[in-house]
Amino acid sequence: MSSKKIKIGFVGCGNMGGAIARAISSNSNTKLYISDPNIEKAITVSNEIDAEISDNITVCRTCDFVFLAIKPNLYSEVVTSLAEALDDNPSCVLVSMAAGISLEALTSLVGQRKMIRIMPNTPVSVGKGMTLWCGNNMIGEEDKAAFVNIMNNSGRLDELSEKYIDAASALSGCGPAFVYMFCEALSDGAVACGLPRDKAMAYAAQMMSGAAEMLLVSGKHPGTLKDEVCSPGGSTIEGVRTLDESAFRGACANAVIASYEKTRLLGK
Repeated sequence: MSSKKIKIGFVGCGNMGGAIARAISSNSNTKLYISDPNIEKAITVSNEIDAEISDNITVCRTCDFVFLAIKPNLYSEVVTSLAEALDDNPSCVLVSMAAGISLEALTSLVGQRKMIRIMPNTPVSVGKGMTLWCGNNMIGEEDKAAFVNIMNNSGRLDELSEKYIDAASALSGCGPAFVYMFCEALSDGAVACGLPRDKAMAYAAQMMSGAAEMLLVSGKHPGTLKDEVCSPGGSTIEGVRTLDESAFRGACANAVIASYEKTRLLGK
């Protein structure tokens, strides 16, 4: 890529597409273009990040990177309609983020071209995301470097073999919803004990953020960190015992497994 601003286009700017657009918009080396059938949504995102509203065909013909933020049930129809426009822009990198849709499946819709498959999560919009990605054999080192650069402010990136993408996305992609449920449930417990709701939510969120950061920074096993909080005969171990009695660990594992199985179905 040259030193001029990289043109980034979005076909769709819903929750996930909008989150990535917000992350990329903070990169001064990029110019963003967004297209969405819901014009009000496009205007809202455009006003937030100073992106230019465009249309699918123009985005595909003119942008250096084209992010496909399309729901799996509409994926085949929409992507097929873009094939001719993409043929007019053979150097662009197509970035797919649809759950369960493999690079091979995408190739069957638009032919051989530069492709990257990503599975991000919504925290990319605040620079704390986890994005898993892999490229096809047409993606060179320069393309990889450009991709990592434009996603630099989104959080962590991990290049991963495609065979692991579905399992990993069931964890990091779906996981924020599970975390939000856990945060809400913890807050409910604190409110039941008399703590004001706003305080309960703030404390739960900060606690979760700090605990996650400690896990990442320390490199310790989560069981070890759990044990460090639990004093013999204390309050924490009583709470841990109660969670175990409620099959908390099994429920969490089953949530990830269920999400993985659904993702596999979406790709068929």
